[in-house]
Amino acid sequence: MTVNDIHSVQQVATDSWNHTYKGIIPLDVQNNFLRAAYSTDMLKKRMEESELWVALVETKVVGFANFTPVNEKWESELLAIYLLPEYQGKGIGTALFEKGSRHVKKVIVHVERENQNGMSFYRTQGFSVTDEFDEDFDGHLLQTVQMTLQIK
Repeated sequence: MTVNDIHSVQQVATDSWNHTYKGIIPLDVQNNFLRAAYSTDMLKKRMEESELWVALVETKVVGFANFTPVNEKWESELLAIYLLPEYQGKGIGTALFEKGSRHVKKVIVHVERENQNGMSFYRTQGFSVTDEFDEDFDGHLLQTVQMTLQIK
């Protein structure tokens, strides 16, 4: 990802969240999160401190993935993998995941239990459930599932 991709990544995050979490997370809660987590300053910080990969179709950013830096145990957390809804199910998410996880032994991800598309994607990649917990997400109770993939 480059600074020139920021606006496109913000749009992908918004479209993906609004599509995925419709009826699961109230729109005002989504918007509060997106404003904070995907502000221009936050994306610049993420670019400096983590790995951000974008997926292009021709010259259009259609998705992105964000991984934490690999730690001394060769572990990383997949912080985000979002695609525009019309590009889901075409192998782009898998390609982003493979790019970001190529140098790790273990990947951890957190997903909302009702996000069935996300849960299905992670299961297809080989993830298994390692924990479940409730968390307060800007005043909205989320049922979070932690999934882990041992790669090597």
